[in-house]
Amino acid sequence: MVQLKDVYPLYLNNKAVQPNADLAVTDKFTGEIAFRTALATPDVIDEAIAGAVRAAPAMAKLASYEKREVLDHCVRRFSERKDELAYALCVEAGKPIADSEGEVGRLIDTFRIAAEEATRNYGEVQPLDISPRAKGYMGMWKRVPIGPCSFISPFNFPLNLAAHKIAPAIAVGCPFVMKPASLTPLGAIIMGEVLAECDVLPEGAFSILPASRDGADLFTTDERLKLLSFTGSPGVGWELKAKAGKKKVVLELGGNAAVVVDKDADLDHALARIVFGGYYQSGQSCIHVQRVIIHEDIYDTFRDMLAAKVKTLVSGDPKARDTFIGPMISEKEARRLKGWIDAAVAGGARLLAGGGCEGAMLEAALLENVDRRSDLYVEEAFGPVVTLSKFSTWEQALAEVNDSKFGLQAGLFTRDIHKVLDAWDDLEVGGIVVNDVSSYRVDNMPYGGVKDSGLGREGIRFAIEDMTEIRNMVIRRV
Repeated sequence: MVQLKDVYPLYLNNKAVQPNADLAVTDKFTGEIAFRTALATPDVIDEAIAGAVRAAPAMAKLASYEKREVLDHCVRRFSERKDELAYALCVEAGKPIADSEGEVGRLIDTFRIAAEEATRNYGEVQPLDISPRAKGYMGMWKRVPIGPCSFISPFNFPLNLAAHKIAPAIAVGCPFVMKPASLTPLGAIIMGEVLAECDVLPEGAFSILPASRDGADLFTTDERLKLLSFTGSPGVGWELKAKAGKKKVVLELGGNAAVVVDKDADLDHALARIVFGGYYQSGQSCIHVQRVIIHEDIYDTFRDMLAAKVKTLVSGDPKARDTFIGPMISEKEARRLKGWIDAAVAGGARLLAGGGCEGAMLEAALLENVDRRSDLYVEEAFGPVVTLSKFSTWEQALAEVNDSKFGLQAGLFTRDIHKVLDAWDDLEVGGIVVNDVSSYRVDNMPYGGVKDSGLGREGIRFAIEDMTEIRNMVIRRV
């Protein structure tokens, strides 16, 4: 049986520090305090940034094999501690245990990918003799670390989304300070504990600092930091960008992802994947299936299949193996989304399944005929609710996918390659997933969005591009 500690430290300049135990973290199912962690003050954050600045030259000089060995060490230790990591995630996030184990697997994958990429930071030789004046000149460029980075990670994937910032930073040689979500800090703290075992990392290479939002401005505004990578809500993300000054900013924000089901789709396959994508971890994912757009010829049949399946989903204690729907992150968030559902019904929507709410537990909900001006259609639900609509032409379906201020990912169920290519050309999203749901992600692919869904791309190789700068050299043969 895994047992969590009562108190956890923060990590300041590679070292565990226990200045207080001011952050109480609850078990999201019971609502009781599960453990406490240290909370960083602005003075501690300032000290961490100063440490990252001091560490930057040594981090940049780490050999590729040394960075790979650090990442391989993390893969090994996370594998050894996988049960602890999964249980901690289940408690602090309320994520069903099977899903928590899946996220630990992705954490390990992400660090393994980064270990491989640590030795692949290539440059390029470029001919410059494009005209007589450049005869005898040649150019070449390489990528160099951008310097100290600031990372702010969210509550919904506290292991893997933190890993998508930490792992590429180590792979390329950037020191960093990280603020994990105050609701779910433990996963990042355990990562700090594992990184602290690596003597090759210079002092100041990393700091893991739970902090209140009010006291964390330095993560955004401090000019010593060269990059801010934030994953979270659009409202917060764009506000941080406005305050970030001259540093590079990467934003992974929200969505209200759509999935299109064409009349030639395998309906049993689409059913299984949409139920997963719409209700996995209570819908608390940026790419969770929020809108399902179904061809009119199969609409009634597929709607009834979905409604019947959604009614069978098991809700309850996330520590139980058969639980599929656990609690939302807080009772406040459950009440918010319940209000959106009720408002949609009052506006003419039909509730096909679910919609009940008790504490932080919101029943998996399915609706049709939702007004396109309602919060449930326009905004990011970030919870266990899916809406249905119908289309007659493919062009109409694509237009409805694009009828959103967000543009993260979209799913398509069709056998027609021409329709797939049209969607790839026309959809205003960061990625399309064919014959699967918008929720699908592999950790080495370029991941990110357009419009209000953010800026930049994650996926180790692509994050490394943001964490490096091109340094050019020109040679003249004489």
